[in-house]
Amino acid sequence: MKVVVAMDSFKGSLRAPIACEAVRRGILEALPGAEVALKPMADGGEGTAETVIAAVGGEWVGVGAMGPLPDMRVEAGYARIPTGALVEMAAASGIELLAAPDRNPLRTTTFGTGQLLAAAAARGARHLWLAIGGSATLDGGTGAACAMGWRFLDERGEPIGLGGGQLERIDRIERPETGQGALPPVTVLCDVDNPLLGERGAARVFGPQKGANPEMVELLERGLSRLADVIERDLDKDVRHVAGAGAAGGLGAGALAFFDADLVSGVEAMIEATGLAEALAGADWVVTGEGRFDEQSLYGKVVAGVLAAAGRATVPVAVIAGSSTISRDRASELGLGAIEVSTPAGSSFRDIAHRAEELLTAAARRLADTAFRS
Repeated sequence: MKVVVAMDSFKGSLRAPIACEAVRRGILEALPGAEVALKPMADGGEGTAETVIAAVGGEWVGVGAMGPLPDMRVEAGYARIPTGALVEMAAASGIELLAAPDRNPLRTTTFGTGQLLAAAAARGARHLWLAIGGSATLDGGTGAACAMGWRFLDERGEPIGLGGGQLERIDRIERPETGQGALPPVTVLCDVDNPLLGERGAARVFGPQKGANPEMVELLERGLSRLADVIERDLDKDVRHVAGAGAAGGLGAGALAFFDADLVSGVEAMIEATGLAEALAGADWVVTGEGRFDEQSLYGKVVAGVLAAAGRATVPVAVIAGSSTISRDRASELGLGAIEVSTPAGSSFRDIAHRAEELLTAAARRLADTAFRS
């Protein structure tokens, strides 16, 4: 039997390569003669830089930058790879950098992400990939643009402050001075396909995850709408309805407007970089998964990408997740062969975080003992 293991990271507990290795151990405990190929995955969120370096070679370049809050300084960086550089926005502007009480998308900013892009460009990168999952922000990318000389002015001609709470004040946008903020071609790796505005937009879907209460969500929605209006008027670009524009609190839209970026599916880019399609040839199963498997997993995330690739190769798919809200009927509708949950019922993250690898191995062993033997 040949099994391909293509796991995402388990946020806060396991990196993708470690998760893949844990699953491999469980499969081999149940099926010692199995051939198991490991293809750690990412979708543009946390861990993308590490996965890219492992797939194509490269090195991590440390760069100090502003953190998610203006008064924070973090040791971040980017991946220098053969074809350019990959900036993982979560390294400077990620939600995991903040304790829960400090998560406030009215104040958080992508300024540090802009500093990383500028640093990679200044050091000669010919192409920039920007992985934008795991953000703490809802500023429409204005902070990142400010780091490269863009100005967002209020009615009095004064610069607005940093953070999503300032967006409603934008009256006009000024481009950087000639020669300032120049970037090589930018490709954005999106981990979701949400638009900027509306019920599936950045504020309403992701605002609560970033610390926004209902009143803040509506303020942020108005601010992002105002930003879109001014972008269309001053830059002649419509970012409202572009798939992926709502990723990272609207950084997708900002990258389109201010960096002339292309938006692509992060997981599709990773599938190509890791050679997953080639590994699936002749496979009996592919195992994928993440910390929480839910409906959002089906929109631009690793599980969705692996499902699509496996469908093209006619390989059955099994999901192992820390928790799952996908019903048996929904799994059947998606064409999933099996779902296995690694977290014991009633356990909290605090209870099991130190056992995540052990629990994942046990879940893989159960999966192999049941689904793979049938």
